[in-house]
Amino acid sequence: MILALQSLLNRCVQRGTLTFELPGGERATAGDGSGPPLAVRLTDTRAARELVFNPELALGELYMDGRLVVTGGSIYDLLDLLGRNLPNLSVPQMGWLRHTLRAAFDRWRPRNSEKLAQRNVHHHYDIDDRIYSLFLDSDRQYSCAYFDGEAKDLEAAQLAKKRHIAAKLLVPRGATVLDIGSGWGGLALYLGDLCDADVTGLTLSTEQLKVAERRANERGLSSHVHFRLQDYRALNETFARIVSVGMFEHVGLRDYDTFFTVLRQNLKDDGVALLPGRPASGGFRLWPFSARAVARLPNWWMTQ
Repeated sequence: MILALQSLLNRCVQRGTLTFELPGGERATAGDGSGPPLAVRLTDTRAARELVFNPELALGELYMDGRLVVTGGSIYDLLDLLGRNLPNLSVPQMGWLRHTLRAAFDRWRPRNSEKLAQRNVHHHYDIDDRIYSLFLDSDRQYSCAYFDGEAKDLEAAQLAKKRHIAAKLLVPRGATVLDIGSGWGGLALYLGDLCDADVTGLTLSTEQLKVAERRANERGLSSHVHFRLQDYRALNETFARIVSVGMFEHVGLRDYDTFFTVLRQNLKDDGVALLPGRPASGGFRLWPFSARAVARLPNWWMTQ
């Protein structure tokens, strides 16, 4: 296991100094020796195995469970070190194999039916709402922010994201806008207020729906910003603009065609659809599509 852990560290840490200590006292060190030395101790052998096979998920979970202990420096120092090494990060062989196998088997997983989607959303979002106030901005934006150079904190970066999306959409005053996966309503309210647009937000979470509707009433926007507890596949009307932020990752590989077919059928002939997301290299990217482009997206998307 020490060899596999050493291989993982060599790929993840090329700048700085990081040492991992296994329960038996074995150590693996990586980096160029610069900066303050950081040290981490794993409390059990299984923790090392979980970290090697699934580092993206295991790092956080092991720390929360007390099975990964930062003994030299702090957790903030560790995250800063890993962040500074992201540009040079190469995928460990184990991780590459795991991702390849998962992508292959995804095609045989059950389709993300309306019932399954509802159950997943209920499990994740219909919980004590106070937990989200601990790590989200005040507008409850639950997707990637946009640090555009002027944004210095999360609050400003989320506002920059909404501003960037609005600029890409070019919403005419009074136009109809659909927000698929509207969450707590922040983007829909922003577009409704800024563009004086008639915005419809879709969510599958009863808790999100209550918060979004309350916010619309409090801001005096309920006359033209509406929220529904509805699956996107049940739509049967057209909109001048369609936007979906951070929801596409939940659609599922086998339902990509369905998703873009719904966009095509519910987008006006001269409309624009916008699908923000994160490129493989990180950051924030926006893909705007015309109605004609959306009609060709299923085949195009699957070949990328």
